[in-house]
Amino acid sequence: MSDERYGTSSPSELTMAPRPFRRLAVLLPTLLLSGASQARPVVLELFTSQGCSSCPPAEALLGELASDADLLPLGFHVTYWNHLGWKDTASSQSATERQADYARRLGERSFTPQLVIDGCRSVVGSRRTEVAAAVSQAKAEIGSEVATTLSRRNDRIDVRLGSGVGSAQVILLGFDKSVRTPIARGENGGRTILQTNVVRSMRTLGMWSGKPLEFSEAPPAGQEVAVIVQRSDGRIVGAARLTPEL
Repeated sequence: MSDERYGTSSPSELTMAPRPFRRLAVLLPTLLLSGASQARPVVLELFTSQGCSSCPPAEALLGELASDADLLPLGFHVTYWNHLGWKDTASSQSATERQADYARRLGERSFTPQLVIDGCRSVVGSRRTEVAAAVSQAKAEIGSEVATTLSRRNDRIDVRLGSGVGSAQVILLGFDKSVRTPIARGENGGRTILQTNVVRSMRTLGMWSGKPLEFSEAPPAGQEVAVIVQRSDGRIVGAARLTPEL
């Protein structure tokens, strides 16, 4: 039986977790929703694939986490499962490369489902207790952040960053809030998977170097928009999500 942490698992592994999974479903909202409002959302990056049989539970958990306004969950669909029976309809080389960058920084191999929290720690995305603990720790560690705002003006997206110390990349993302995909082949063949905050586009706008900074950009591909501010060591120090227009 292959190791889930490094990319593959047999379908039978998915049946081993229901009882603790249900107990933790009750516990998780208490762990994640306690405390005062924070300076910015904690960024959760799930590296996943429609072809991975270990990923649907992580996709489901990401969907639950999306209801917490203090979190910014994002689904990055990698390409390295695409030759194993099913080509992920949301996969992109940029997602695969982003995960590889994290692997180098964190000293790990790329695997699915991997959840990277605020760019500086990694857990298996379907392990609820580990996810809850890592998210709680990330919330407690939010300190001196880069004030980051997003707004829409006519057909443009305005990004504004405040002053601070250091330097960081400013990355604009577009994502679809909810995607339901019937899977015809591969490990998940015959299933329909509901996926949350599926990243459709990602581009670097420029570098923030401690001084206030503004960008005016064309909207990225995707239904919704977010921006993250990320240091060279991977740590995220600013993030914002554009509130969808009603």
